[in-house]
Amino acid sequence: MRSRFIKKTISIALLLTTLTASVFNTFSITTAYAESTSVSEDSSLSAWPEAPEVSAGNAILIDADTGAILYEKDAYEKCYPASTTKILTGLLTVENCNMNETVTFSREAANSVTWEDANLATKAGEEYSVEESLYGLLLYSANEIAYGLAEHVGGSISTFIDMMNARAKELGAVNTHFSNASGLYSPDHYTTAYDMAMIARGCYNNSTFVNIDSTYETYTIAPTNVTPQSRTIRHRHLMLKGREFYYEYCKGVKTGFTDQSGYTLVTFAEKNDMRLICVLFNCSDSNVRFTDTRTLFDWGFDNFRKVTTSSDTISSYFSDDSYYRSNVYGKYHHNFNLSASTLTIPNNANVSDISLIVDSNYQPTDENGVYTTGIDFKYGSNIVATSLLTFSKGIPASDERLPYLQKSIDENALSAKNCISINIWFIVAAFSGIIIIIYIVNDHRRSQRRNMHARRHMRRRRY
Repeated sequence: MRSRFIKKTISIALLLTTLTASVFNTFSITTAYAESTSVSEDSSLSAWPEAPEVSAGNAILIDADTGAILYEKDAYEKCYPASTTKILTGLLTVENCNMNETVTFSREAANSVTWEDANLATKAGEEYSVEESLYGLLLYSANEIAYGLAEHVGGSISTFIDMMNARAKELGAVNTHFSNASGLYSPDHYTTAYDMAMIARGCYNNSTFVNIDSTYETYTIAPTNVTPQSRTIRHRHLMLKGREFYYEYCKGVKTGFTDQSGYTLVTFAEKNDMRLICVLFNCSDSNVRFTDTRTLFDWGFDNFRKVTTSSDTISSYFSDDSYYRSNVYGKYHHNFNLSASTLTIPNNANVSDISLIVDSNYQPTDENGVYTTGIDFKYGSNIVATSLLTFSKGIPASDERLPYLQKSIDENALSAKNCISINIWFIVAAFSGIIIIIYIVNDHRRSQRRNMHARRHMRRRRY
């Protein structure tokens, strides 16, 4: 009897061990900002393509459409951008001006350059159209043009600098501060390769900017009210058609150099359905920045592909026991929208291996009960797409009832709230196991009592 009881106990113990392991695997204390699929960085995902070596001190390669980061090398390290700054000056000009507006250059603008700066010898009182100014800025990198456009767009240099910093933040730059419109060195004028890629992404998505900046032929500025001669200029980017480092997929953008920044380069490239952005900072040689850029573009085009996902597929990235399918979420009927339909993944990757986390670099907003934050689609530890996740309910997003947010000590900051996710079927199984144990224990006790009663009965018969 004791042997049978031990066997039953061992069997039940094994059952409970299995149930406990299962429950533990699904009973997890997480946050709403945790990955919502079961894929972890340690799982057996296909390897990320082996990246080539580049000599630039800081580099990044991203997909302009999805925001996927294909390659990065010290991309979050503080750098001095030099004249690549002018792409933001150009973008703000395009966004705030008509092409036929007249820009009148002040004495301060005309005198803002030295003999060694790139310039068009613009004189005080000289007038260009906004369009002519943009060609002089983006193709020839004229510093006095940057100064004049800043005054024209912002009304003053200081106002324009405020506009630059605000727009950079809107585009996703998180460790950037500009103090001038041209990129002249200042310890207070800095960015990162990642931030510059985010700014460049905004530029690449503006067709007017791209039409001007991708000009590989010469451009002529007609005689002005001050200068009787026309001026013919050509793009300084040497990967455009007819240049020394011609790359057939190159769409332009901007070169730069100062003693403190080294050689810098931001480049757009487009092949088939893929648009890539490459940013290189701290290059020791002018030519190397072009060869490094080509190397990264070729690697990106050869090793990655775009996949389109449906809204159902995107929703499935939130697992069945996630917050958005939980009773807590459903109880308050909060709506959410995740707008992403394309991912950039390695050629041998599967969409089923994608997970979601909140983008720690994105600055969340909370306006009129609509809370928006950035979302990263991840393949292992690599970002393959970015999107915006928006919650709406008509109540403040910081309301304590929300399962995914809580206020921190800083009342203006929102952070993730710990949340417990439980699979009910495993709870049922565990409860059933407990009932079975109770039944077996009671059955064993009844059996012991019957045996004891039988032994007493046998003793009485003997006597």
